[in-house]
Amino acid sequence: MNRQIGKQSLQFAEAPFIISTANIVGTKEGDGPLKDCFDVIGEDDKFGQNTWEEAESTLQKEALTMALGKAGKKAEDVRYLFSGDLLGQNIATSFGLMDFKIPLFGLYGACSTCGEALSLGAMCVAGDYADCVAAMTSSHFASAEKQFRFPLEYANQRPKSATWTVTGSAAFLLGKEKSSVRIPEITTGIIEDYGIKDSMNMGAAMAPAACAVISRHLKDFNRKPKDYDKIITGDLGTVGREILIELLRKEGYDVGNVHTDCGIEIYDSERQGTGAGGSGCGCSAVTLSGHFLPKLINGEWKRILFVPTGALLSTVSFNEGMTVPGIAHAVVIEHAE
Repeated sequence: MNRQIGKQSLQFAEAPFIISTANIVGTKEGDGPLKDCFDVIGEDDKFGQNTWEEAESTLQKEALTMALGKAGKKAEDVRYLFSGDLLGQNIATSFGLMDFKIPLFGLYGACSTCGEALSLGAMCVAGDYADCVAAMTSSHFASAEKQFRFPLEYANQRPKSATWTVTGSAAFLLGKEKSSVRIPEITTGIIEDYGIKDSMNMGAAMAPAACAVISRHLKDFNRKPKDYDKIITGDLGTVGREILIELLRKEGYDVGNVHTDCGIEIYDSERQGTGAGGSGCGCSAVTLSGHFLPKLINGEWKRILFVPTGALLSTVSFNEGMTVPGIAHAVVIEHAE
């Protein structure tokens, strides 16, 4: 039977499988070091739409359509959708996915949403509430800048600690149908607030949450960092990575040799001018889908700990002088023999 471990972790008696995955990205991501990993690279970042928000909805629609096609499934084969984005009231998700007519759980975990969606989807399948579900998310540089920061025409300067919102979406079909990759365990994060108020330094705001969920996971399962081929955070960037490594060292864990970050992997920061790296819901999603999962599928890696990280702020909270709390969710993904 499924087991509750500690206060935050679950171990599934029958681990749900990742049946298929698909991803689509924008032009900047297609010009980065992972360009050969993506299913589709847009010719322009509006993807044939009139607005940035419609473009982001198109990302979700295309990602799910491709994931269904790869698995040889139709929309009616999917029991539930778990998806979210960064925009107010999850409009990228609702407008992008409504035509599929699949029961939807709209999620908001900021940039940790991919981990939240995978966790809930895995719980749903493992709990025998569905044979197949979809977990997905998206972000778009221009729609995020428009909502959270400045109009693009403003051409404001960005500090080195700032990250660049990834334009992209990825979908994952989870189910009981056997494949070469499965999700045996999850550890759900709690909100951590270290008093950071700088919205241009989200890596610092999210690193404590990543530290908390990683250390909790390792304690719950009595493991060490070396038990994983990689421990992969979502959006910390170079600044957040340094803080995470130091915080975990104080907890007694040295992850320096096994840790990487999706935000660091997806861009060539110096050449592309992306500051501390990538961020956004789509950052961890497309990097997992296109870059990391294939290493598990072909058996090059046996087990990873996937830890998307989110900064829980809004324009309202920021303008009212509130802090930027963080959250992170840990998902174990392993090669299935």
